[in-house]
Amino acid sequence: MIAKQLSIFLENNTGRLTEVTEVLAKAGINLSALCIAENVDFGILRGIVSDPDKACKVLKENHFAVNITPVVGISCPNVPGALAEILAYLSEAGVFIEYMYSFANDRSSAHVIIRPSDLEKCIGVLTEKKVEVLTGL
Repeated sequence: MIAKQLSIFLENNTGRLTEVTEVLAKAGINLSALCIAENVDFGILRGIVSDPDKACKVLKENHFAVNITPVVGISCPNVPGALAEILAYLSEAGVFIEYMYSFANDRSSAHVIIRPSDLEKCIGVLTEKKVEVLTGL
């Protein structure tokens, strides 16, 4: 239920994102979801990969600052209001969302990665409300 997400700190230089994807590719690691947040000096690539422990190791060997962060993945209907309903459950329970990102593979469902303030409470609320919590991320 709790997934391992990579957080990779990148200098704002041309080619750094390419270098990350090349290192992962050479190690046979698939990057299945990502988001990038940036500020003036650096960016943070957050992503879900096929083998987070191996990815962390090979990225560190290639001089990237990287860590693993626990997150929760959910699947929800890809229709207006579905995510709002799920977020309302979490808000009502006092679960703060530090950040999240999502992706849709088709028109029927969307996958959402959530970094909540309290992982166990978040999972408890989602389970109680019968929200599909993704496994095997």
